Amino acid sequence: MGDYNQKIKDFENELKSTKYNKRTQHHIGLVKAKIARLKEQVETRARGKGKTEGYSVRKTGDASAVLVGFPSVGKSTLLNALTNAESKTAAYEFTTLDVVPGLLEYNYAKIQILDVPGLIQGASQGKGRGKEVISVAKSTEMIIILIDINNTWQYDIIYRELYDAKFRLNRKKSDVKIKKTMKGGINISSTVKLSLDKETIRGIMNEFRIINADVLFRENVDEDELIDVLEDNRFYIPALTVVNKVDTASNAKLQEVKNEFRDAVFVSAERKQNIEELKKAIFNKLDFIRIYMKNPGKKADMDEPLIMKRGSKVKDVCNKLHRDFIKRFRFARVTGKSAKFAGQKFTLEHVLVDGDILELHLK
Repeated sequence: MGDYNQKIKDFENELKSTKYNKRTQHHIGLVKAKIARLKEQVETRARGKGKTEGYSVRKTGDASAVLVGFPSVGKSTLLNALTNAESKTAAYEFTTLDVVPGLLEYNYAKIQILDVPGLIQGASQGKGRGKEVISVAKSTEMIIILIDINNTWQYDIIYRELYDAKFRLNRKKSDVKIKKTMKGGINISSTVKLSLDKETIRGIMNEFRIINADVLFRENVDEDELIDVLEDNRFYIPALTVVNKVDTASNAKLQEVKNEFRDAVFVSAERKQNIEELKKAIFNKLDFIRIYMKNPGKKADMDEPLIMKRGSKVKDVCNKLHRDFIKRFRFARVTGKSAKFAGQKFTLEHVLVDGDILELHLK
């Protein structure tokens, strides 16, 4: 294992000393692929030795989000301000020794917020209970990164640790289709102009033991994004940055940090400042839609919608309501933007949109 780690370090040092340009693109792509392969081998060996650690958290509500930040950044205080949780707090590090769940209720949505031990540099390698924190994050639908307004350097470290733990924040998987074949080498086609040349693409794929394949690029990607597609074990997840302790900063400092983190929400958990704005931001980031249920022969319940994720199908609603509904399903009638006319008949595969009225017909 030590030998692998040394090789990774050597390759990373080589990357740092190599300037990126068209001439070095191929070499850099291959080095990055080698690093990714070596890291995967290290993780595989660690799993084989039983070194995986993690929490098992019972999920409740419409979605769950995890609060990630350095120790003493104010996660427990923020959790208490957002939810009905009562997390033990104190002015020293590693106060939160367990996962503390709280329930945020907003716009009819029930969102489980999880407070976990503080994340520190080296967490992706297991330092400071990092493996446990990452394990929890992988089971949620959203990450809330909490940083101290007086220590904004924390963000870069947290982002890097999450990246190294295979999280891709606020991104979707690149649209690259790879179909392995028996012979013929690697055939590359694309619907867009590519930054990577074909030699680099083939070289990276060869590092992953792919010699024969048809590859279709529907979007432009860099070396890292192509490696992400090839490894196929990344976590694409929405994330929200929250800057805490704004009450301790001057107006000049506040403006400076706002210019740096334009999409962040600025709060004082201690003084419960801007908490409503944060609740709204969490709700919006989770990309919920509202579905209004209607029993056959009765009026729709327009007072309390069912909260679903954007892109949900009729079958997803059935699963959420009762585990037997799919077995008993006959058809659905939908009134709203996803239907051509009121009461249009659909199957389980119909995709619903915000504001739809759904009527389930069961056996």
